[in-house]
Amino acid sequence: MLAAGKEKAKLSAPCYLVLIAMVGNRIVLKTPLREFTIELNDSATAEAIYLALPLEAYVNVWGEEIYFAIPVHMKLENGKTVMEVGEVAYWPQGDAFCVFFGPTPVSKGPKPEAYSMVTPIGMVTADVEAFKEIGDRTLIRLERA
Repeated sequence: MLAAGKEKAKLSAPCYLVLIAMVGNRIVLKTPLREFTIELNDSATAEAIYLALPLEAYVNVWGEEIYFAIPVHMKLENGKTVMEVGEVAYWPQGDAFCVFFGPTPVSKGPKPEAYSMVTPIGMVTADVEAFKEIGDRTLIRLERA
């Protein structure tokens, strides 16, 4: 309820776009055989990626990680290298979107490990075993849910 004499704040277009990103925080990664829903976190990097969608790319497979270049350039945010299975990240060195579903060539144990620091941006919401079926150079589509 507004106090007497107070006006409602008007949303500008940029503010409106930020609200869309915060409400629509799920994206879908589509392969020729499956779809995976990803729940994004509330980081600035996740928001930038959400706003850049939809996009298509050919994936690279590195151990039990897929990654692909995206048209987003962000600095490292809350960086780490040891990931959880199903965790999704942005790799600033390669402007790449990464999905970790098991050990990578640099892992020192069962957890996935990034080649270098990445920005965590979310989690796959379902079983990630099916990512093992994705081959190198598979065409995927990433879009808003």
